[in-house]
Amino acid sequence: MKVLIVGSGGREHAIAMSVEKSPKVEKIYCVPGNAGIAQVAECADIKVMEFDRIVEFAKEKEIDLTIVGPDDPLVGGLVDALEEAGLRAFGPRKNAAILEGSKAFSKELMKKYGIPTAAYETFDNAADALKYLDTAKMPIVLKADGLALGKGVLICNTKDEARNGVKEIMLDKKFGTAGNRMVIEEFLTGREVSVLTFCDGKTIRVMSSAQDHKRAQDNDEGLNTGGMGTFSPSPFYTDEIDRFCREKIYQPTVDAMAKEGRPFQGVIFFGLMLTEDGPKVLEYNARFGDPEAQVVLPRMKNDIIEVMEACVDGTLDRISLEFEDNAAVCVVLASKGYPLKYERGFLISGLESFQGRRSYYVFHAGTRKTSKGIVTNGGRVLGVTAKGPDLKKARANAYKAVEWIDFENKYCRSDIGKAIDEVK
Repeated sequence: MKVLIVGSGGREHAIAMSVEKSPKVEKIYCVPGNAGIAQVAECADIKVMEFDRIVEFAKEKEIDLTIVGPDDPLVGGLVDALEEAGLRAFGPRKNAAILEGSKAFSKELMKKYGIPTAAYETFDNAADALKYLDTAKMPIVLKADGLALGKGVLICNTKDEARNGVKEIMLDKKFGTAGNRMVIEEFLTGREVSVLTFCDGKTIRVMSSAQDHKRAQDNDEGLNTGGMGTFSPSPFYTDEIDRFCREKIYQPTVDAMAKEGRPFQGVIFFGLMLTEDGPKVLEYNARFGDPEAQVVLPRMKNDIIEVMEACVDGTLDRISLEFEDNAAVCVVLASKGYPLKYERGFLISGLESFQGRRSYYVFHAGTRKTSKGIVTNGGRVLGVTAKGPDLKKARANAYKAVEWIDFENKYCRSDIGKAIDEVK
């Protein structure tokens, strides 16, 4: 079969490498792709929001399954457009992708169906939000309602910070129209865990857990980013927590979406906080997390195409997910200055070091192929992933592999997975 992947990041490269392993697949295409994806797929220069061109391309190439990676085209309705043209697509339709597309919607859904989450209020104007802050307890969390590239969340320790945050989101429109509405919610403390799941509208299958590192600098300092690294599985996500989440969070979310007339087919990402009062949902995403996909998918034993087709066909109840009994750690190599100002176009050396090494991966995110070689073309440039028998060995392997790569202005955190040292 012929598969089309929509997207250009490390997540899509991880998906492409998993798809390549499927015996069902004879040809992979990607739009727009990147220099790494181009090694396993034929890439076309079509932007992810150019729905008409994507549909036309899929028809022309006789694509059997299109996999939509990023949030913007999912929330915008690309899956709907493909299906209306008689094409099969993996990912939620527009009315289900709202689970990520609107923080207010997801919070109201959780409240309605009793799914554990932080207490919150929703605001349509800055004046009401500022008035609410007068009596609110600090620290507090401000969230732009819409999509903001994973950066529309502000954690405020003081009332002055919170007031400035409201101004940034709702008045200055730092995150654009995503800040037309805003959710203000209680600050939760505990361990954060990311859990990816496959869904077919009624059945849910849980992938291995992971933990992301969002802050730009060591010790979780600096600005929020799209993710500076991750590890899988999380040693803090115990069997007891898993049972609770399956019963109180995962299946209830799928059931709630079905009851709302928004059956969810695709991947639901559950961002969880393991609080003293039990696990609570921090956020939903309507797709694979990035960089979570870069540590979860390399450990998955299943044929990813079989699983995705089961999600599309509503037969996921016949699938059992299997993962390797090991661990993986991903360290993101970024351009110095990310997520604010950074330069592009620096030649990357050492990529060939990963060839033929079974437990080492380099996933391209912000790269471009030129006449002189592969160069940097974004803030997050590469995701260096390594597997090992346990998390500590996987972490050591990942940082060893980081040294194989070099480019000017290369930057990475030195403490990805440091939390695992606390596990006895």
